Formats: sequence, C-alpha cells, structure tokens
Amino acid sequence: MTPEIVDRAEWGPKERQIYAYLLGQYLGDGYIGTHGSTHSLVIACDIQYCRILTQVVEAVGTFAPKPPSVLRPKGTNGVRVTSYWRSWPQLFPQHGPGSKLDRKIELVDWQVEIVDEHPKAFLRGLIHSDGSRCMNTFKMALKDGPKEYSYPRYFFTNYSADIQAIFCRTCDRLGIRWSRSNWRNISISHRTSVALLDEFVGPKD
Repeated sequence: MTPEIVDRAEWGPKERQIYAYLLGQYLGDGYIGTHGSTHSLVIACDIQYCRILTQVVEAVGTFAPKPPSVLRPKGTNGVRVTSYWRSWPQLFPQHGPGSKLDRKIELVDWQVEIVDEHPKAFLRGLIHSDGSRCMNTFKMALKDGPKEYSYPRYFFTNYSADIQAIFCRTCDRLGIRWSRSNWRNISISHRTSVALLDEFVGPKD
C-alpha cells in the first residue's frame, strides 16, 4: 500500500515550530521501525519528566493521523510514545536500518530551513531528549580559606558526531558558546549562554 504524500506546504508557522522540536527529540531518543506495510515512530521519554512527556505526545499527535500510544514497561521509568503511520519516513528521511550511530546523519534542505526558522524549538527538543542542566560546584583555595562556588551549566550527550555537529551548528546560530568536554559530551557553561538557554529550555520537569 502506497503511503500518503505529506504536503509540508500546508504546515503553518506553528506546525513548523512543533516539527523542529519533534526533530530534536527524534535525533536524540527516537527511531522509526518497519512493520510490514507501515512504520512506527517511537520516542523514548522518562516518566519523571511529565511536562516533557506531554510535549512529545502533543508533537507526535500534531502530525499523526491517530493519537499516539504511551507505554511504560513494567518496573522501569522509561516511557515509549509510539505512533503507527506509513508516512513517518517522509518526515524523518534520516530513517534507515540499524542504529543512527551506524549511518551518516545530516539534515536535508527542507529540514535545515525549518531548524533555521525555529532553532530554539529544535535545541529544546535535543536537550529534552539527550541533554541536562546541572549545577557545577567547585572549591578554590583563597587567602582566608577555601570557598565553594556553584554555577549552572548544560550538557548535550550523544554518541553520534553528526548529531553533535548539528547541535553545535544550531548553538552557533544563536550565539551560544559551547565546548567539548569529551568525545560524547558538549558543555555550555558561559553565563550569558546558560541564561539564553534558560529562557527556552530550563531544568527538566
């Protein structure tokens, strides 16, 4: 059975912004499965972050013909938001056999256009899936004794160098300063950059 053609020209600014967020979630913790003549989009979430789970369900439901299912495997905090639809590969042309780590991941032209229009939504999706905001605490030896300092910073953790590069490119467009902590972690600790991310990301909840 031939999948219906998704007409992206019908997407308004709201749909394009929601797609940017969903794309970030997909690149971080999503995958597309193949089941005979149909496909499933699965986004992995954490039950403790109810607001993020709600956003993912709403984002998937914006494009899917039917509301997605939400399944929590017994004994875990993991939640799988799943939607069956033959046309999902049209929305995520990065789809392919095996792990995203095993193939080249790059955005196609129309995805780049949407991400450039809505970089904040895209980064929010990436950080909600594969990122964190934490407090970095350290001590310094001063003349009057040791003093403890704390400051917030963000991490983006992903094993794909391609996805890391897409994340960093989007940070650059927003003037967000980043550094590489190690081969899988991108760190953002500059005060102004953290403050900017706090405006549209903030702590997970």
